[in-house]
Amino acid sequence: MKFNPNARLDTSQVQDRRGSGGGVSRGGGFPGMPGGRGGLAVGGGGLGLLVLVGIVVFYMISGGSGGSAPTGMLQGASGNATVDNQQLETSCRSGQDANTNDDCAVVGIVNSVQSYWGDAFAASGGTYREADTVFYTGSTGTGCGQGSSGMGPFYCPSDQQVYIDLSFWNELKTTFGANDALFTQAYVIAHEYGHHVQNLLGTSNRVGTATGATSGSVRLELQADCYAGVWAKHASTVPGADGQILITDITDADLANAVQTAGAIGDDYIQSKLGGRNVDPSQFSHGTSAQRQQWLQTGYRTGDPAACNTFDTNNLG
Repeated sequence: MKFNPNARLDTSQVQDRRGSGGGVSRGGGFPGMPGGRGGLAVGGGGLGLLVLVGIVVFYMISGGSGGSAPTGMLQGASGNATVDNQQLETSCRSGQDANTNDDCAVVGIVNSVQSYWGDAFAASGGTYREADTVFYTGSTGTGCGQGSSGMGPFYCPSDQQVYIDLSFWNELKTTFGANDALFTQAYVIAHEYGHHVQNLLGTSNRVGTATGATSGSVRLELQADCYAGVWAKHASTVPGADGQILITDITDADLANAVQTAGAIGDDYIQSKLGGRNVDPSQFSHGTSAQRQQWLQTGYRTGDPAACNTFDTNNLG
């Protein structure tokens, strides 16, 4: 995966809170879990990952609405955090920066994903509302409650923002046996923006709190995987803020890396391989490894959001 060196990056779609401090350390308990501190309200959407004295699975379900906060130097972001984008604004100006700087690469991915959905909504007569991605370290306040790096990336529908501690990429590789390749990062980010699309379309409101192999929660997550694949199919044709294509090259190896990671974050894999317990389909909330891989590939193969209708099929794979 490569970026167009001449394309302009838009750092206004990212809030950098990494200098604002944290409160919950990894392994010190998790909001909303026994022994945890603070609390993330049910209503977020994420990969379903949590490291807490071994492996525990934490699931969040999308729903609700809200607005995103502006970038720049300001007070009053979610959780009264301080946003300082000055370093990003200085370092992340072009696709060339994205090719050489990990932070800038995430900015470029966010730009590309949102540009695609903006065009897709417009083509169908709708209006896409941009969602900021928040970089943070350790923990941060969100519209859904206190968020922690231990849960992995997640989307909060109440403030319509995506949250990520960028150290997660290493966690993905060392703990889950996946990979931290650039396109894998793109898949993860695009998945979270899939939750934002579901929120805007009202799809999230169809989902309750029930778990299980055919539950609404599983269908929601598989659809977000499919939406990530749809974006990936079009990524090399998506323009940035200046009209230039942002991403110039996605290879078969890139897609293989994303598919491998999808397999490492399936419910059955996490329960058996990481949790060391028997697979319990009644507790599924994100889908099996095979299902996540299948729906990611369905989105990529078709390039059509309509092919991601996981709610009106009896065959989830």
